[in-house]
Amino acid sequence: MSMIWKNNQSNAFPNVATASGVSLQSLQRNALPKFSLNLVRSLRQWLDKIEVHDPEFARFLSNLIPSQCPFERDIIFLGRKLGHIPPLCKLNPFYEQLVALRFRAICFLADQCGEDIQPYCS
Repeated sequence: MSMIWKNNQSNAFPNVATASGVSLQSLQRNALPKFSLNLVRSLRQWLDKIEVHDPEFARFLSNLIPSQCPFERDIIFLGRKLGHIPPLCKLNPFYEQLVALRFRAICFLADQCGEDIQPYCS
């Protein structure tokens, strides 16, 4: 363990970058840009800002966004449960925003339009 750390850089392989005549700093500057969560954050904010004012749009959203996670399944073969696939919706980075958007659409239909929302709650 003769690895020396300076300025968050490893000197374990000092000759790799200098043998080709390229400095370690220039390699780090020209590295591929890291994935930024700014795009995800921007899309989340955009989804949170969507307002529902049209009954057709509210019905469309209520039908489009499922009320339960569609991926949760029991694997049954010949009447015996072989396994279970857990709900994977929580892995979706927009899950909370989509559920909130569906809730706003259903609330609009119930409160503003006076519509029965039972068909959307199954």
